[in-house]
Amino acid sequence: MLRFIISRLLQAIPVIFIVITATFFLVRAAPGGPFDAEKVVLPEVKRALEAQYKLDLPLHEQYFAYLSDLAQGELGPSFKYPGRSVNEILFSGLPVTAELGFYALLIALIIGVTAGVLASLKPNTRQDYIPMSLAMLGICMPSFLLGPLLVLVFGIYLEWLPISGWGSIPGDKILPSITLGAAYAAYVARLSRAGMLEILSQDYIRTARAKGLPEWQVVGKHALRGGLIPVIAFLGPAFAGLLAGSFVVETIFQIPGLGRFYVQAAFNRDYTMILGTTVFLSSLIVLFNLVSDVAAAWLNPRLRSQLSGGGQ
Repeated sequence: MLRFIISRLLQAIPVIFIVITATFFLVRAAPGGPFDAEKVVLPEVKRALEAQYKLDLPLHEQYFAYLSDLAQGELGPSFKYPGRSVNEILFSGLPVTAELGFYALLIALIIGVTAGVLASLKPNTRQDYIPMSLAMLGICMPSFLLGPLLVLVFGIYLEWLPISGWGSIPGDKILPSITLGAAYAAYVARLSRAGMLEILSQDYIRTARAKGLPEWQVVGKHALRGGLIPVIAFLGPAFAGLLAGSFVVETIFQIPGLGRFYVQAAFNRDYTMILGTTVFLSSLIVLFNLVSDVAAAWLNPRLRSQLSGGGQ
């Protein structure tokens, strides 16, 4: 198992390096700059600002300087928030984004696992077709469409729930969490159904049923552990995707998370903020992928024994 973890970490290093390099040069290639504004800036002031942030150096020197700072854990100063580092800004918005991602993942698991398990118990019947059709609808409907629809129905017409903010009004976390978690609930439902169908066809499940065990015990005690392995493997990238994909939802519902800073950084050409957020989220995706792979391997006895044998 240790060899497996080390191998995955070594594979992640070139991936992160490619992401950093591609993002650095693509951001620099975009038209405009961090100090281009409607208000005219004196040439000497602009030169002083560029010198302060090392933008007067050749591009390759800027790149290696950024890599040097990154190796020390420094993401650099923000161009648009004087006196604040990217590290400080990221960690000020991360708790809100992480909380939103957690609630969205919880909704996705509750809805998705329930729908997938129910559909697997009676395949190719109405009990299967209805939740899977809704799952396909959830996959096809983007958050920038679902969010405004939920706001229109539950916030404006019915006036049941607030339509913006985070943590200041009771119930203001419900609509953003549903909007963000709906697509992932659909994926979880399909994965749960596929995993449960495979496990329910195994010999030991037929043996358990032949012994006269109640269906709830066959499903809950014997089938769920193996049937949900695909869902466990999906949790890592799902949570990372929820963090990275929350920008649209945070913008729709005016949530003060990472999305607000990232969107503003893109408009303002805040190079270090764009780079820092991209590197941070890429690292989280790699980390959560590794954690989910280890968890899935641990739950799979055959794969666990192979990895344990290979690590000895």
